[in-house]
Amino acid sequence: MRADLDALEAAIGRPFSDREILRRALTHSSHVHEQTLTSGPDTSRDNEQLEFLGDAVLGFLISDDLVKRHPEAPEGRLSKMKAHLVSAAWLHEAAQRLGIGDYLQLGRGEEMSGGRTKKTLLVDALEALIAAIFLDGGIEAARQFVSRFVVAPVATASPAEEQMAQNLTDYKSALQELAQARRLPQPRYIIVRERGPEHSKTFTVEVRVGREWASQADGHTKKSAAQKAAREVYERLLDPSTVAGS
Repeated sequence: MRADLDALEAAIGRPFSDREILRRALTHSSHVHEQTLTSGPDTSRDNEQLEFLGDAVLGFLISDDLVKRHPEAPEGRLSKMKAHLVSAAWLHEAAQRLGIGDYLQLGRGEEMSGGRTKKTLLVDALEALIAAIFLDGGIEAARQFVSRFVVAPVATASPAEEQMAQNLTDYKSALQELAQARRLPQPRYIIVRERGPEHSKTFTVEVRVGREWASQADGHTKKSAAQKAAREVYERLLDPSTVAGS
């Protein structure tokens, strides 16, 4: 581990009663695998289960915070704000602000390939860290961390609604982030057909997220058709009645 855990605890604002769970949150599977190959079975564990738990804790705390901050907001609006706050892009920024990459335990191969700056590794470690804080200090400790490092920077940069409005001018990006947040396959786009004269073509583009979610839309450019198709799938994913009936 390149950096001392004391520095991370100071940045978080709380010491850990159980340092081992903090180390585990920062341990990538490549490190455990490498230790097993070189030294035999190792007692250390990677952060994958903690990442799974941290994702759930984060989702709950973000939902709770948004309901308290916006008691009159409709469900759809809250869902859009939550999708932004739990997106890989936003969590990556939070992980970078904490400098989590400096504390990761990586295998040599992952280290050499730039693992300390990889978006996926940093986001997974941040979620694992949230789980570690929850297990070590309880839900209120996790709430304070999430409020300070995930929610508060939105208010600092701009109002949450304005932030979301800026993001949602690009529904392709919004759909990609929502798919990441829900652990769905990444959207795939295909041009279904082109019709009309060369100077005034109409394009039909299909977007598909896994097997269940798909939509087609027309536009005078491929880009506009893709945006329309992405918007339809995005809004369907946010509609709880549609999800329940899928």
